[in-house]
Amino acid sequence: MSDVGALLDYLVRHHGGKAEAFLKRVGDRHQHLGFGNFATNKQKLHRWKKGTRPDREAQLALAHLLSVPQRDVLEFGWPAWLERAVPDVLLAQHRATPTALKVRKAGETVERRRFMITTAASGMAIALAPLTPTPAAARASAGRVGNSVATLHEKRLDALRHLDDKFGSGHVYTAAVNEFDMIASALNTTTYDESTGQRLLAAAADAQRAAGWTAYDSGHPDRAEEHFADAAEDAVAAHAPEVLANTLAFWAIKCYSTGDPRAAVSLVAAAHAHGRATGSARMLAMLHARACRAYAKAGDLRASDREANAALDAYSRAVPLDEDLPSMYWVNLGEIHQLLGSSALNLGHPTRALLHFQQAATAGRAEIYDDYDGDSFPRGAAIYEARAAEAYLELNDVEQAVAVAHQAVDHMGGVNSARGSTALADLRKKLRQHAGAPEVRTFLEFTA
Repeated sequence: MSDVGALLDYLVRHHGGKAEAFLKRVGDRHQHLGFGNFATNKQKLHRWKKGTRPDREAQLALAHLLSVPQRDVLEFGWPAWLERAVPDVLLAQHRATPTALKVRKAGETVERRRFMITTAASGMAIALAPLTPTPAAARASAGRVGNSVATLHEKRLDALRHLDDKFGSGHVYTAAVNEFDMIASALNTTTYDESTGQRLLAAAADAQRAAGWTAYDSGHPDRAEEHFADAAEDAVAAHAPEVLANTLAFWAIKCYSTGDPRAAVSLVAAAHAHGRATGSARMLAMLHARACRAYAKAGDLRASDREANAALDAYSRAVPLDEDLPSMYWVNLGEIHQLLGSSALNLGHPTRALLHFQQAATAGRAEIYDDYDGDSFPRGAAIYEARAAEAYLELNDVEQAVAVAHQAVDHMGGVNSARGSTALADLRKKLRQHAGAPEVRTFLEFTA
């Protein structure tokens, strides 16, 4: 089967299941765009597979269905532009050796991000360009690696997560980039079996996710965008649903925190399919809580409340933490309440926000480690405490706001995080409006 045949077969499966149903959807777009009638006989699709190029209007109708911009159709031509929509997964599954990391083209990141979001919103599986394998002959002289090498990288990435929790993103970003470089070198210069190759590629994706998160936390959102896009691409190629769902969830934080909550909603919606594939209720609870935040940032109270309820419901089915996914070590019932409280604050409900923040502190069920441990996650604790202080200010409880603000400052001591510093700076700005209160003046002097 030709490459274009594999791509079109993938599209048919995900947009109707049968050739006629797929072509009917293309035909509906054809008429909607003002191009007139469109024949939906399955022989049309057969001819496309055999090498017949669809006319320009048919291509534009197909691109409209797939949420691919017209400029891509014109720039890349047929059938190359289809690769913007569909990964060559059928062919990749038959490769004798796992795929290695490709050299990425400058300027692709924004387009990949745009395409991922639009395809996710249309209900299609995430489709990214396939990775290009390094020829085996070019790698044979470097020796063979096994699963033990993949295990070492996985352990190092786990350590980076905890270092980021404790000390912030400042130095961890460089470590994550270096980790990716080491894994990429192994993928491109050594030989390995399929299992090892997939684990290495998944580890490379997780290293890019860590780089994206720490870049964002360090105050570099554009750089984070590039890393997140690369991480998602590698996770798709590695068939790694845990890494992919995590990547999209962290990417969503970046989006809803930098003024693009609808993009965050689409990213989390895409993450749900992959989260379900992991079998982790804790993962799903986290994703619902992220969706709650995204909808809150967008001002959608009803959708935010729906996701809040879904997060708590999913968490009620979580297995004990030590039996769950390693990447979910930070997700507990207290964390879920912190996220729901933050969402309530965004929606202008400070009383409800404080209720969630207070529940976070008393959510402990020892058998599944539900309590929120601020000392283990000082940056997160500081940010949540700053939000709680804001809620108290909105309720004109200045004294309690200052008390919680001092807790936030204590937690941020020694943590290198632009996000945490910004949260405290924003809180100081709001407290200045109450500078007439002695406790506020003392706090502002103490933190000057």
